[in-house]
Amino acid sequence: MSSTKRLTEKEIQHLEGEIPAVAAGATRMAFLRALAAGHTVMTVQGSYLVESKADGSETVVGNSRPRRKVSVGQAIQVHRVGSSANA
Repeated sequence: MSSTKRLTEKEIQHLEGEIPAVAAGATRMAFLRALAAGHTVMTVQGSYLVESKADGSETVVGNSRPRRKVSVGQAIQVHRVGSSANA
């Protein structure tokens, strides 16, 4: 016998409200796991691209481009970067 509990609208809203915090925690854990595995991780800090290494060193690689604000319904063009994107 399977009894399924239906969530109330209030419970659903509460769970949906936790999504940003859960996503931020997962992103942070992925960052830390990548560093622990010895990988180099690229992040944006302010207006700079920063390379972080497992030994704790950080190197500013360059300037980041400003984020693009897009209105609802506005079409944008996306360009592939590098030759491996075609593989």
